[in-house]
Amino acid sequence: MAEEFAAEQEQADIERHLAKLEELASGTFWSELGCEVVFAHAEKAAIRLHAEQRHLNLIGIVHGGVLMSMLDNAMGLVVMVACREKTVTAGLNTHFLESARKGILVCEAEIMHRIGRTITLQATVKDENGKFIAWGSGTYRIVSR
Repeated sequence: MAEEFAAEQEQADIERHLAKLEELASGTFWSELGCEVVFAHAEKAAIRLHAEQRHLNLIGIVHGGVLMSMLDNAMGLVVMVACREKTVTAGLNTHFLESARKGILVCEAEIMHRIGRTITLQATVKDENGKFIAWGSGTYRIVSR
């Protein structure tokens, strides 16, 4: 019973933190891109984007910068929930696997390794049919304590 209560309290704390982050993100690149949080906790998170005309490049597929931003935002979200401190992206590696067109894209990210002030994550972007669109890894650095 105590474990269940602690888990509920932790989830409520995460939800309050996510609400604060959403408020802070208003008017930033996050809101301009159009992503929304599917779920987030201290080990894993997922975001969703409804790719529209504005997200496409000149040949009609989702721009690589949009995919990289999704990877970075999803991994950064995990870090922000896990650390509750200011962090920056220290490195981002992206592999474009397939092209995507308009529609729903989902990016899931998870922590792979953490040591000191450095956190390494991996993330994938899939389309609404579950097809892998991109895979990436990122290293994030805590800049304040």
